[in-house]
Amino acid sequence: MRYTLFDRRKDELILLARVLLMILFVLFGWSKLTGFTGAVAIMVAEGTPLPTVAAVIAVVMEFFVGVAIVLGFYTRPLALLLVLYTLATAVIGHHYWTMLDGERAANMINFYKNLSIAGGLLLLCVTGPGKYSIDRR
Repeated sequence: MRYTLFDRRKDELILLARVLLMILFVLFGWSKLTGFTGAVAIMVAEGTPLPTVAAVIAVVMEFFVGVAIVLGFYTRPLALLLVLYTLATAVIGHHYWTMLDGERAANMINFYKNLSIAGGLLLLCVTGPGKYSIDRR
């Protein structure tokens, strides 16, 4: 059997994948956490139902779950939970099919970006966190 660089560095690549997948979530979750009233105001302006509750959910899912996945803590179930959150965010927050022109184009990109991220998270559910994780200890 022939081993490739990917086989020899699988755990390092899974760690890198976890970090890269979570950069967006952790950065935006942190900005929502540190600017919580602004995050609620944006959700009010967007017409999000229960904007304060939605902002709390966004902070928990994006920042705290994001950090947990980077650390490899309860990786598989949290990645699956984040798949559901990401898909819900795509449908609720990026409903491009109801929009026009530039707003439509920007939200279409974000909608499909969310679908792509959900795919990466599903793959993480299947592969697991790798050797460099709290789950492995």
